[in-house]
Amino acid sequence: MTSSRSVVLRVLVAVAVVAAAVADSPPLQDICVADLRSNATAVDGFPCKPAASVVSDDFFSDAIVSAPSTSNPFGVNSTRATVSAFPGLNTLGLSITRTDLAPGGLNPPHSHPRASELVLVLSGEVMVGFTTATNRLFSRVVREKELFVVPRGLQHFQLNVGEGNASFVAMFDSQSPGLVTPTFALFASQPPMPMEVLAKTFLMGEDEVGAIKSKFAGF
Repeated sequence: MTSSRSVVLRVLVAVAVVAAAVADSPPLQDICVADLRSNATAVDGFPCKPAASVVSDDFFSDAIVSAPSTSNPFGVNSTRATVSAFPGLNTLGLSITRTDLAPGGLNPPHSHPRASELVLVLSGEVMVGFTTATNRLFSRVVREKELFVVPRGLQHFQLNVGEGNASFVAMFDSQSPGLVTPTFALFASQPPMPMEVLAKTFLMGEDEVGAIKSKFAGF
């Protein structure tokens, strides 16, 4: 009969394998600046630029320096420095986003399927929260220089609860964390989500669902 110690060891090994599988793979070379112009299919990263053509500026980005406009219904704007905008991140397993919030602005509930998120508030007061698979909400008002972490893949939001503008940076343990926003996925997908699915999901009539969909027509 298999001993309990052996069973525990097998479980721990399985957990370690799964944990390694969900993280970005470690690089096999010192540098692999993304060749964004390559026609090759990108699998877990972009093809590398020829080493001879790599320059210092490939490892520099000013993508998040300027404050973007927050003139939209949500009062939010995010500027992403992922590998698509910052080729030097290729194969390094990290990226960063700057988000600006107008007073009362909301970064709507969303998730990043390939990354955990570490939020650092730069200015203002931001309520950050996430929900677990058991529908439990964890939230906290985060202020300047304070941190809040969101586990990988969980739905989360950021809401400006201060009197003025707010901004924060979100750091990810993936060069391409992905972004899934349920409201857009449900009400602004192409082709459209079947009306019957939406009506039954939200226990609404089709007219009510249509009214909601009309609000997301421009997204």
